[in-house]
Amino acid sequence: MVNPIFKTDTFLLREITADDLPHIYRGLSHPEVIPFYGVSFDSLEATQEQMDWYAQPEQQWWAICSVDSDEFYGAAGLNDIDQQAGTAEIGLWLLPKYWGQGIMKAALPFVADYGLTTLSLQRIEGIVDSANTNCRRAMAKLDFIHEKTLKNAEEKDGRMIDVEVYVKTLK
Repeated sequence: MVNPIFKTDTFLLREITADDLPHIYRGLSHPEVIPFYGVSFDSLEATQEQMDWYAQPEQQWWAICSVDSDEFYGAAGLNDIDQQAGTAEIGLWLLPKYWGQGIMKAALPFVADYGLTTLSLQRIEGIVDSANTNCRRAMAKLDFIHEKTLKNAEEKDGRMIDVEVYVKTLK
């Protein structure tokens, strides 16, 4: 499925392409990004695994770029899309130099609305590491409802962590 393009006055959401491999590597090897993202890569070659994952039919991800597509900010998308169950998980990451500029607050509604309306999903979840206070605040600002805390839900760096579950549904 080809992703639609979303364009505003300040950014562009477009399909991730093979040309984005260096950008994805830059983000998913960055020491400030990877603690909360859950994967990291140590080479361009290894990052191809993430590119292959983005291309799977149950994932739908966008590159977040400047309007002219010259500057790459990060990526956002839907994971584990299950049309039969009507569910997906929303995911995101930004290069640190773009943090705090309102990019995610502006971009994520396009992703969530696309899932709920175009894909006819009934529920989109945001699963957030409890320690990721910035992402937790962003979920609340984007009208995702905090549903629950899962204690010791995931293993990260050899230790169990708590995660917060945020949910957005059609109103």
